[in-house]
Amino acid sequence: MRSKIIFIAALIMGLVTTFLFFNYMKQYDQTATVSENMVEVVVAKQQIQRNQQIQSGMLEVKMVPSLGLHPQSMKSIKDAEGKFADASIETGEILLSHRVKASKDEAAVVAKKIKNGYRAVSVGVNIVQSVSNLIEPDDYVDVLVTIPPKEGNDKQIDASTVLLSNVHVLAVGRRMVESDAEHPYAEYATVTLEAKPEDVPKLVNAADRFKIGLALYSRIVPDAAKK
Repeated sequence: MRSKIIFIAALIMGLVTTFLFFNYMKQYDQTATVSENMVEVVVAKQQIQRNQQIQSGMLEVKMVPSLGLHPQSMKSIKDAEGKFADASIETGEILLSHRVKASKDEAAVVAKKIKNGYRAVSVGVNIVQSVSNLIEPDDYVDVLVTIPPKEGNDKQIDASTVLLSNVHVLAVGRRMVESDAEHPYAEYATVTLEAKPEDVPKLVNAADRFKIGLALYSRIVPDAAKK
């Protein structure tokens, strides 16, 4: 009887030991798998503004799981150092190669900024027409044209009307980004607009024959529009 009890106890202990051993190995394998699939990526230590030059002190390297990692994630700080942010990068955000650009790309040719199916047209402006030179690239404007009365008709006055509405500004002068420390303000005499092909002749004709003006849109989005 005693030998039977000892046998049963030994069997139970063996089963418990086996269970604990396999449980431990399972946890070990999971930990090892996670550890083996961790990779280094470059993340922002602080917020980096669009068109801001990236310095090594703004970045750090962190280990993250490779599973689900974006294929364009940057792995080396040297690959990003000295380049410019193509868009705002938040603190802790992984840097992606398509969101940084070399300094020579900063001003990128205007053709790369034009939406498919649109055209770029430059018009001459003075201080008043350009809203005191306060219009910046990526603003939106209305284009107004002022048509004088026919000769000999003293009763009529100059008539102004909106020629084009909500037109995207591609560049002011030769600057295609907002003015900042890297791209200081400089007075300009031309504004390059993005127009539909059918609107190009209207714009060119108005700028050549009559007086045009630009009315600047606000960049502030109303709370109601955000919801």
